Formats: sequence, C-alpha cells, structure tokens
Amino acid sequence: MKRVALSLALPALALLSAAPADASPPLAPVSTCSTQAGLDAAAAVQERAMLCLVNHARANRGLAALAADDALARAADHKSADILRCDEFSHEACGREFTYWIGRFGFGGCASAENIAWGGGSLGGVRSIFRLWMHSPGHRANILGPYEEIGIGLRVGSLEGNRGAHVWTQDFGAGC
Repeated sequence: MKRVALSLALPALALLSAAPADASPPLAPVSTCSTQAGLDAAAAVQERAMLCLVNHARANRGLAALAADDALARAADHKSADILRCDEFSHEACGREFTYWIGRFGFGGCASAENIAWGGGSLGGVRSIFRLWMHSPGHRANILGPYEEIGIGLRVGSLEGNRGAHVWTQDFGAGC
C-alpha cells in the first residue's frame, strides 16, 4: 500500500510569508535538477535533488537560494532517524521538540522551522514529496520563508507498519 503523510512545525515568522494556496511556483524540470534519481539512489543524491527543487522554487519567487548548512543537515538526518526509531511521525518524535536536534548540533540562528513528510513507494520520492509540500500552505511558507539555510535528511525504514517508508525532514534556519 502506498501512503504519504505530511507535517510541519511553523513559527510565527514563517506565517508572515505564506503564499496563497494556488500560487505554488512551478516544479523544476528534471533537466534543471538533474540529480533527481529513483527511490533507490543514495540518500545524499536524493537530498541534493530536494535542495535543487527548493532553490528553484525560491528563484521563481525572486528569493535567494538557501545554503546547505551542516548543523541543520545533521539535525534533519537525526530527526528522520528518530521518526523511524520511535515509529512516531511527529515533530516531537521520541519525546523531543522539533528544535532538539537543531540545538544539539549547534545551529546558532535565531529562527528555525521544520517540514517532515513520509511516503511509501513512488510517493516517497523527491518530486512527490516536494510537490505535496508546495501544495500545503504551511510547508510552502517554510520553503519560501525568510530563511537563509537549510538541512535536509532522508532515512528509509519501517514506519507505522510500512516497510520502505521514505522519511524526509527539512530544517530551516536564519541568523540573528
């Protein structure tokens, strides 16, 4: 069975930049984000493809690209791992607030937000998850929000009885 679920942690700062629900930027063509690969590609390859899609959407809105941040990437990776380990699709997986891993890995910014999603089968792929996030006002607000940096984490495992679940986390940050 193919399943998909979405969730977000959204501070008030990101709400200010929310776009109307029908104003999603077009999805980057595969030729623009040529790193897009199948579900069996290494997580790092799929994460780079997700970053390309994010920055393409931001460019279409005249926004600066988000820089990949190592601390946020490690936080996102650990959040995806927590979701699988505790079998709990939540921003508070394993009893930890969404900012737990962001702080633990030393991100020093003043603003942060998080998108999480998971899907099984083709619904867990880069383009499918990104498309779902962009059609959700809160998730889109984070992607197009006033952030400067991003970390993306992908883990594959069993979630809620679904083997092969692709669990995605995007952690966003902005300096002070």
